[in-house]
Amino acid sequence: MKPSTSASPLFSDYFNDWVATYKEGAIRLVTMKKYRSTQHWIKTLAPSLHIGEITRVAYQKLLNDYAQTHERQTTLDFHHQLKGAILDAVDDGLLASDPSRKAIIKGKTPKGKKNKYLNQFELQALLNSLNLSPTLNWDWFILLVAKTGMRFSEALAVTPADFDFAHQTLQVNKTWNYKEKGGFSPTKNRSSVRKIQIDWQTVIQFSQLVKNLPPEQPVFHHPNPIYNSTINGILARLCHKANVSAITIHGLRHTHASLLLFAGVSIASVARRLGHSSMTTTQHTYIHIIQELENQDTDIVMRHLAGLC
Repeated sequence: MKPSTSASPLFSDYFNDWVATYKEGAIRLVTMKKYRSTQHWIKTLAPSLHIGEITRVAYQKLLNDYAQTHERQTTLDFHHQLKGAILDAVDDGLLASDPSRKAIIKGKTPKGKKNKYLNQFELQALLNSLNLSPTLNWDWFILLVAKTGMRFSEALAVTPADFDFAHQTLQVNKTWNYKEKGGFSPTKNRSSVRKIQIDWQTVIQFSQLVKNLPPEQPVFHHPNPIYNSTINGILARLCHKANVSAITIHGLRHTHASLLLFAGVSIASVARRLGHSSMTTTQHTYIHIIQELENQDTDIVMRHLAGLC
């Protein structure tokens, strides 16, 4: 029997209840804000759309309307959040089939984007411009992110106790809630809990820098709130000083991963080091580098085969 469309709730109301039931208290605050944004857009773009009225055409129209003001990747994220609620609506008997199946993801043309990462020579120039004083400062923070590829919130949460200098590792098991009132928060996902191998030079430097600090207090503790925009400003000035393209602190994470891939480190190892939930995330993020490496591999294969004659 086909579900009744008129008796079904509004899609915006259903999505709101679905988020409250299945997501609230189970996901990080920053992710919850994205779900709330999605709910806002449903109400804005389709205020009178009932859940039982969502056909493939109606769903595609909702996506198309959203895509007019958002880039393709943002539209894809919007689609993924909607799809979770829609699949449950199918299970609940409110929809006979999944209208999000085979949806076409569109989006407005991306703006001209700045460099996401530096090459090895540019990174070296940047690191040479750092003011690595005898006590910890934000230049040391930038060095640590460049050497480990940690997320901004992960690096803010590093404590002396997280370093295992004997085994040359740095434990990542928490983040710093810089977007709210500070304090420790869980990592982005379970895969983000990891040990990052660090080089001997970083071991020597940080073993001296943190030896007299409280073991459970963030080594980059600051009495005032600190935001990524602040560090990005410091980093931009350092990039200008080093005469390299300005990148963000997240761009340093991209730089770290990119240089490892170019050095021949496997995608699986890079994914683990970055704390990605799956290799698919790594492959998607660094597809341009992977394709370039595959082209290099093809050249190597051809030269090898030519030499067999």
